[in-house]
Amino acid sequence: MEDYDDPSGTDWLGSLLDTAAEQLAHDAVTTTVLPAAQRLPDSPSMLIMDVDSTLIDQEVIDLLAAHAGREAEVAEITERAMRGELDFTQSLHARVSALAGLPDTVLHETFQKVTPTSGAQQLIGAWRRRAWPVFAVSGGFVQILAPLAEQLGLTGYDANTLEVADGQLTGRVTGEVVDRSVKRQRLLDWAGDQGVAVQHVVGVGDGANDLDMVSTAGIGVAFCAKPALAGQADLVIEHRSMELIGFALGLSQDEPARPG
Repeated sequence: MEDYDDPSGTDWLGSLLDTAAEQLAHDAVTTTVLPAAQRLPDSPSMLIMDVDSTLIDQEVIDLLAAHAGREAEVAEITERAMRGELDFTQSLHARVSALAGLPDTVLHETFQKVTPTSGAQQLIGAWRRRAWPVFAVSGGFVQILAPLAEQLGLTGYDANTLEVADGQLTGRVTGEVVDRSVKRQRLLDWAGDQGVAVQHVVGVGDGANDLDMVSTAGIGVAFCAKPALAGQADLVIEHRSMELIGFALGLSQDEPARPG
């Protein structure tokens, strides 16, 4: 990185992000840069992230629907829900019903196709080096998120559970649906459990289902997001590199680990 004359102001941070974009060979990075006063303090912080199209590049329901030959139908419902045009719970049930009859082996096959978003591991690492907790909460499915959370070293996670009977998906989910209100509640619960003040929570999402979580977090991040969310966020990242979130928050990527 180049050196800049104003290491505490937004001009420096904007230059830092511009340089990062040039190094990554892409154009758009942010439409919002946090002023220094809003960046993370030294006190413990918590990171909570949406999963589909945020922590990972894919929409898991679309990958599963491809096995049923109904990907176009399901993708259209997903898009409408992300824009806030459909109630999330109703849209979830409609999409999951398209999966009825698929063998449960598609869950492992689908996980093998999942890729963490560029910079996700670096962002998580910035928290882990400080012994700060990292969570993921998803309107997707726990059968995919559980192995992903283990792979990435997350502190905890929550998602919907696909019902399986006799080795097949039933086309239903079991238990409480993880919608926007549940995502917000998980943020509050986990922050309380970890002893982290809500104003020190960073919440990252991309769609209408993340709105309550992102607006409740002390720093809400819209990551390659739909307009319904981007207009309510403190920080808007338009380039698909989660590492830029750390830069915008003033987290050095090479800071040594803190004891914890």
